[in-house]
Amino acid sequence: MLNPFRWPFRLQYFAGFLVCAALLAYAYYVQFALGVEPCPMCIFQRIAFIAMGLVFLIGAIHGPRATGRRVYALLLLLGAAAGVGIAARHLWVQHLPPDPMAGCAPGWNYMIENFPLSKTLKLAFTGSADCSQVSWTFLGLSMPFWTLVCYVLLGVGALWAGFRRRG
Repeated sequence: MLNPFRWPFRLQYFAGFLVCAALLAYAYYVQFALGVEPCPMCIFQRIAFIAMGLVFLIGAIHGPRATGRRVYALLLLLGAAAGVGIAARHLWVQHLPPDPMAGCAPGWNYMIENFPLSKTLKLAFTGSADCSQVSWTFLGLSMPFWTLVCYVLLGVGALWAGFRRRG
């Protein structure tokens, strides 16, 4: 059996792409089959996974030499760091005490269509009652926690594949 720590760069990056695709597929399953609507912060977490998945796929197809591998690894680290930041902010919003004055913010589509981009982004990252609701858990932990774990693991895996010495 192949040791995943010894897989070729292309195979490691293709595996990273598959993990991102599987995470996105599950997010869409939760949204459309289970009826759990994503809040704006959830959507930004999806965007981070999409960006990482594309970089993983391009890196797997390209199969660069050492310098190129490091560039791809650093790009993926940037995407993972953005995802960690968004997921951490989402977790923080979920753990704030409930605000009796909080109401539902307008939906993402409404904000995009009716507000300037700067206001839309500010509203999305401020968090609303929608973002503070925990409507899905696994082992007692919410989805932003698990996405944070995935960002960390994918980022570490990308660095490992990009910077390890090849024999």
